[in-house]
Amino acid sequence: MKDLPAVLTSSALALGLLWLPAAGSGPVQQETQKKPPEYTLSVQVPAVNVDVVVTDDNGDPIPGLKKENFRILEDGVPQTITNFAPTEAPLTIVMLMEFSDIYYGWFSYTAQYWAYQFPSQLRPDDWVALVTYDLKPHILVDFTRNKMEIRDALSSLYFPGFRESNLYDALLDVLDRLDHVKGKRSILLIASGLDTFSHHNLDDVLNRLKRTEVTIFCVGVARPLYEWADARGMLGDIARLNFLQAENQLGAFARMTGGRAWFPRFDGELPGIFAQVAASLRNQYSLAYTPTHGPDGKYHKIKVELVAPNGQPLVIVNQKNKRVKYHIYAREGYLAPKPGEAARNNSPAVPVTGGGALQ
Repeated sequence: MKDLPAVLTSSALALGLLWLPAAGSGPVQQETQKKPPEYTLSVQVPAVNVDVVVTDDNGDPIPGLKKENFRILEDGVPQTITNFAPTEAPLTIVMLMEFSDIYYGWFSYTAQYWAYQFPSQLRPDDWVALVTYDLKPHILVDFTRNKMEIRDALSSLYFPGFRESNLYDALLDVLDRLDHVKGKRSILLIASGLDTFSHHNLDDVLNRLKRTEVTIFCVGVARPLYEWADARGMLGDIARLNFLQAENQLGAFARMTGGRAWFPRFDGELPGIFAQVAASLRNQYSLAYTPTHGPDGKYHKIKVELVAPNGQPLVIVNQKNKRVKYHIYAREGYLAPKPGEAARNNSPAVPVTGGGALQ
């Protein structure tokens, strides 16, 4: 389902003048009075939807927050929250996994092994798809509720076919396909973050992320190899820089879309990471506001804060009455549609059942 624009409709008042003869001017002529036509002025003002996750230091979602606990600033200006709904909706998520022969397939086999653990976080009503990429993306499993299909597809992967790892092209392809998918959509990207030969560049991806409501979670697979090789003096300056840039890219993808990025060193970290991915998607606060500027084709920055009734920063305490340090995850901004361009946003703060097809 494509996103539905929020429409604010105002009716223009139709005024008609009834002409009557002046007093003493003679008999009143019987004329059929035609009622002037009524007009309705429909103005499209796209609502901005912001899905927010609030976690403690352990990464666990903090429940029970109210509408009045949130403040949204657009370009530093407070906005009026028009819709609010805490949700625990089914997942609609694409597992996008690197599977190329780069670095002799080490990243691919790590991604494959780690990805196999994610389906254990799925519930019967969740939708999940599996896409791998090397020279180009490959849809192995379209959206399904059968998690064994995902595991069977992962088990069928043996030898990567190409040395190319075209992350930018694959991510853009999946984002475009998700435009036609229902529900609150997300991507779990399990990859090194390296790109070898994409037709698109990083700027293309970052510009596309400004126009999406898809949340991206990233799990980097390169750090174990990077640290192992670096400790043994096997990395040159260029290779070291490439690895750091790759992780920075994954972090940027997550940060811009309100997701999170992890760079585990050990296999034992994965169950906890994947549990946090699922918990984040199931415990979002959906907020919406209508900007006053209307469609202007510009990028606007968003900041979400938690506030107390007196307007000061909200203080959260645990059961032991100890102050809890919290973290707020929300997309960093959005690219407003140009005048006359159709809005892409969902009806605000209304959970939608997932599903659809990538192909």
